[in-house]
Formats: sequence, structure tokens, C-alpha cells
Amino acid sequence: MDSATPFNPYNATSVWTHREAAHLLNRTQYGFTPGELDRAVTDGLDATLNRLLDPQPESTEFSRAEAALREAAISTGGIDNLKIWWLYRMRYSANPLTEKLALFWHNHFATSNAKVNSVPTMLAQNDLIRKHATGDFKSLLHGISRDTAMLIWLDGNANRKRHPNENFAREIMELFALGVGNYTEKDIQEAARAFTGWHVREGQFWMNRLQHDDSPKTVFGKTGSFDGNHIVDLCLDQLACSRFLATKLAKTFVCPEPSTELIGHFADRIRHHDYQLKPVLRELLTSRWFFQPENRRSIIKSPLDLAIGTLRMLAEPIRWPGVAKLLAELGQNIFEPASVKGWEGGRLWITSSSLLQRANFATELSTTGQYGPLSESTRNLATTGSERVIETLERWLLCEPAIDSVHQELLKFHASAEGTTEQKLRGLLQLILTLPEFQLL
Repeated sequence: MDSATPFNPYNATSVWTHREAAHLLNRTQYGFTPGELDRAVTDGLDATLNRLLDPQPESTEFSRAEAALREAAISTGGIDNLKIWWLYRMRYSANPLTEKLALFWHNHFATSNAKVNSVPTMLAQNDLIRKHATGDFKSLLHGISRDTAMLIWLDGNANRKRHPNENFAREIMELFALGVGNYTEKDIQEAARAFTGWHVREGQFWMNRLQHDDSPKTVFGKTGSFDGNHIVDLCLDQLACSRFLATKLAKTFVCPEPSTELIGHFADRIRHHDYQLKPVLRELLTSRWFFQPENRRSIIKSPLDLAIGTLRMLAEPIRWPGVAKLLAELGQNIFEPASVKGWEGGRLWITSSSLLQRANFATELSTTGQYGPLSESTRNLATTGSERVIETLERWLLCEPAIDSVHQELLKFHASAEGTTEQKLRGLLQLILTLPEFQLL
């Protein structure tokens, strides 16, 4: 690839097969059904991406179920019910990329109910994130700075005129907008004064003017009677902001270790689009960079990608309480990230313990139905011949034929396995779901 033009469009008119379509779907939603893959192949890259980026109407069935789960979470005040509500959205929403980006931003602006201790407040933050998930990063950053859950999480009410609290000022620079090394301790101290008086009262943002320091502050070499809105804008004005955002998006959607040169080019495109995320994502997801062979199957699946993606492919209906428990055990407990840094992911997802848990998930899904029974379309595969069922599973679950040695072992297993055709199918599923290749997007 010519590194000077990494965002030249990928030529999908000459090469667009199930492999390219599966790569796009794997990165932009949690798994896919055979029908969704076939549709993406038939429709082509542009139409598929339009469907992912443009709001799609939800089905009546989804809307009713989602509303009921949402009300159950609010009425009970149970965070476990709120987790089930969001997991249901991740699996069944007609806007899967929005849900995947909502998780991206939940991790970026990591806030935990362990401290907030309020389902309505966590839900309101989740709604805010979803509203701007593919929209304007500037509006999202401004919204988060006034978000009640964030103010509670980072001790906003302790930030007072005579005793500034630096928590939010530090995190907006270190974790939300700029990254380490792109600000000074003095910048944080001055910015903290600008956010004084940004409090919570009766569950809502409250500008406590008696506790706001309106005297001049100097941040990034500029001086003025800044308040929190000014600090957000000053952060957005820094060149480091677009590079910081480019790095996180690239690591999530393209590859684990993007080069400095490619990040610089991507940051230029983010600034060109004035932080509007939809055109940025459209360029990224149609680029030669995104479809490079070495970038496919290069990202380790998060627990959510593994669990929800696999269940979307194989199981129906899904037993959500067990899934939520599994995700917590695998280290991705939504609405309760471990720290302000969120889940760092990558190779940290894989430990000796988590590999065993991932293998147990494959076994339980294939044999016990703990997380839901195999769907009818999955069970129907058992009626096809040995070679056909293996080729179908490789194409569907691995997105491409397995290397010959693995393919031959799967054939030998299926030929020698005892039991009914469905039992043989379940054995194949268990084997494929534990392959190293299946742990990658």
C-alpha cells in the first residue's frame, strides 16, 4: 500500500466477496447471521456502509422489547437489568454500528455505576453517548463535561472556588481529548479552576456560580476568564486532540499498532471534517488501509465481541443473565469498568484464566445451551454433508477457509465422531470456537 494515500478508496467493484463483507461486518457490529453476510455481499460495500452509518428504523418487536427492558431497569433500580437492556440492544438493534460505537465511547469516557450508584443517571449518560455516537465529537465532549454521571464519577461537587478539584480537568486532558504528554500540570491546575462550580443538584447539572472562579486563567498559553466550556474548546483546538482520537479509532477498527504516519494522515482527515464522525468513519471503513490483508483478523476479540458475536451467529433465544455474568468473568463488565482508563483490551484480554473461560463458553454454548439453544438455522447445518458443513462453518465463523492442516483435522473429527448428525455438528462447533483464529476479528 502507498502510505502517502492510505485513505484511497478500496476497490470493492473488483474484489468484494464474503471475506471482505465479513471483515466489514465483524468490525462494525457484534457478529452476523448468514443472511446478513449474504445481504452484504449482494448489496456491496457502499450500500452496506450506508445502512450501517445512516439511522435505520427499528422493528416493532425490538421497540417493544427494548422499552420493556428499559422500564424494568428504571423501575427496579437494578444495574443488572440495565446491563441486559444494553446487551439486548447490541444483539438486536437495526443500528449495530451505533451500538458498537456506544460501547467505544462508554470505554473512552469510562464511568462506573459502582460509584455513581444510579441506574437513571447511568442510563442518561448512555443515551447521551448513543445520541452522538456517529455525530459530532465536539458536541459529545461538551455534553460529557456536563453529564451528571461523569460529574459524580469525577467528584464535580468537590470542585470549589477555594479548593479546586483536579479530577475532571486531568481526565479530560489525559483520557478524553489529548493523551499524556500534551499538557502541563499547570494547564490542569488552571483548567480545574475553570470547572469550579460545575456541580450536581437534584440529579441534574447545576452551575453553582457562588463556587465558580471567574478570574483569569492561563491554559495552553492562552489567558482569559475561562469556564469549563472554554476549556473543552481549547482542548479541541489542540493538534494533539485529533491525533489522540485517530489513534483510538484506528486501534478499535483497523489494527492494534497503527503507524505514526498513518495516524497523522487519519488525524488530518478528522480535522478536515471538523470532528464530524460519520464522514470520518465512512472514509476509514472504505479505505485501502482498512481492507489491507494484514489488518484482517488482527484484533483480539473483546469479551463482548466474542460472546454477543458468537451468540448472534449461533443461538436463539439468548439467556441474558448468564451472558452478563460471563462478560463480567471475562473482564468486560459493562456499566462497571474497572477504572477511569476503561478496558485497555488487546493482548490484555488473553490470560491463562480467560483462555480457559473462553473455551468453557464454547463448550457450554455447543453442548449445554446455558446461554441459549442453538438456532434452527444452525441445527439445520447438520443435514448437509461432511465437507459441506465444514466449509460452511469455516466461511461463516472464520470468514475464510481454515488452513489446510486445520481443515483436514476437522474432516477427520467429523468422520470419526460418534452420535447423531446434530451431535457431530455440536462437536465441530466446539472445536472451531476454540481455535486461535476464532479469537480474532
